[in-house]
Amino acid sequence: MLKAATLFCYLLLAVAPVSADVYKYVDENGVICYTDAPYGKKSQHVSADKKVQRPEQPAPAIVFPKDYSQYIQKAASKYALEPELIRAVIKTESNGNHRAISRKGAKGLMQLMPSTARDMNVSNPFDPEENIEGGTRYLKYLLERFNGNMTLALAAYNSGPGTVEKYGNVPPIDETRQYVKRIFNLYNGRKSYTFADASAITPREKIAPIYKVLLEDGTVLFTNATLEKSNKTRL
Repeated sequence: MLKAATLFCYLLLAVAPVSADVYKYVDENGVICYTDAPYGKKSQHVSADKKVQRPEQPAPAIVFPKDYSQYIQKAASKYALEPELIRAVIKTESNGNHRAISRKGAKGLMQLMPSTARDMNVSNPFDPEENIEGGTRYLKYLLERFNGNMTLALAAYNSGPGTVEKYGNVPPIDETRQYVKRIFNLYNGRKSYTFADASAITPREKIAPIYKVLLEDGTVLFTNATLEKSNKTRL
């Protein structure tokens, strides 16, 4: 009978879920038992399993109505960013709709505002290749502006760099906070960058206007000053 009881306790150990710690004790009938907690002073600590590290959950696959892989990879290589980051921004911004227009006027896959598109030399924001190239360039510019801090760069992509600089952190704007959170849910890559070249990719500089003026003696004068001449022509 004692052997049967001992075997019964061993069977309980085999089928019961085992926790990190296992204790052994012998009851008053001589039955050997195992538990996951100490049982009296005669319990013997016999095992302590190592904690198992759960692997990081992979980001969900990002699928678009059309295949933009070629343009994404090209822009990622040019600006040394991860393709998965660009995909996450596109997914969050437009869900892959290259004709998307926001209420504020942002256009295309990476939702470029008209002023940003101009600064990034994007002439047609609805062209997928141009838009991805310009949007990636702008994202790289923001990363450099915020010293490689991905969180601040993404917040600036949504709310503008001036707003992020005003608060010195992610602005207390629900849309912006949700935006950053959603991208990180889609993207499990790098959270910061270190740039060997400290010079940032600056937006295109505004060119001062040049005027052509025909003087009374027939002399042609080129100047950036606003001379009061009726025969002045802006170039």
